[in-house]
Amino acid sequence: MPDNPQTAWFALIDHRLMALTGRDAVAFAHAQFMNDVAALRDGDWQWNGWLTPKGRVVALFSLLRIDAETLWLVLQADEAEALAAALRRFVFRSKVTIALPDDARILGRLQASERASAAHWAGSREDGVELDLSGDGGGRALRIVFGDRAEAFGPSAEGEGPAHWKRLDLLHGWPRLDASQREQWTPQQLSLERLNAFSVKKGCYPGQEIVARTHFLGQAKRALARISSARLIAPGDPLTLDERTLGTIVATEGEIALAVVGSSDAAAQNDESPATSGAFWRFEPLYEGLRR
Repeated sequence: MPDNPQTAWFALIDHRLMALTGRDAVAFAHAQFMNDVAALRDGDWQWNGWLTPKGRVVALFSLLRIDAETLWLVLQADEAEALAAALRRFVFRSKVTIALPDDARILGRLQASERASAAHWAGSREDGVELDLSGDGGGRALRIVFGDRAEAFGPSAEGEGPAHWKRLDLLHGWPRLDASQREQWTPQQLSLERLNAFSVKKGCYPGQEIVARTHFLGQAKRALARISSARLIAPGDPLTLDERTLGTIVATEGEIALAVVGSSDAAAQNDESPATSGAFWRFEPLYEGLRR
């Protein structure tokens, strides 16, 4: 990376763009995804996701409304092809096309956007579209570029930028789920209400009944917690303490991890004391500021 990494853009090669276009694009997305897509105006974006009929998270992404017939999803690259194929099975007679543009590139920068703010993106397809993903962990901007502008960034990412980007996602409680953790957790178990990432009022979508019932009956018995670990741990590993299993690791980057644990244990992440003397891990508070 250049000498000043805070002002340099770098390729986020683990991100990919999906485009939904057509007369029914908004209606289709509203009926399929867990957040209120119909409430977005041109120029707005939100955190969102797609669930199984049992309310388990298949994919998480940011969703941008470009105009009345165009939505963009920024999602993990390793799930893009499978998600596009799965969504196409539900198109039926809807006037919507689901594509993964080959000429699109997702970039990141460890500095707040000078154009976008909060839940409002800025820019254009020609010049690049920016989102501000700043939070308590510092400034961040994400840019979507196409064609010749994308060619200026090589196929591989260099330096610490992409790894630090993922750490910031986890520090703020945005769970980057690998294949082993997809279709395992409800939005409430991942504490996605912290980010306004799902709706319990907008009407039917896959998994909506489970999500709404859990919300209105207050039955969420597990929640997301941030872990700082002195040992390497991996998604799917049990989180144990004194031979007791507290939960499951769902995402990691270096010493930082997110785990789904019992709600009372998750509340302990706001306690400044170690989980126990001599433990190789401890609860840490989740950063705020990524809510949109």
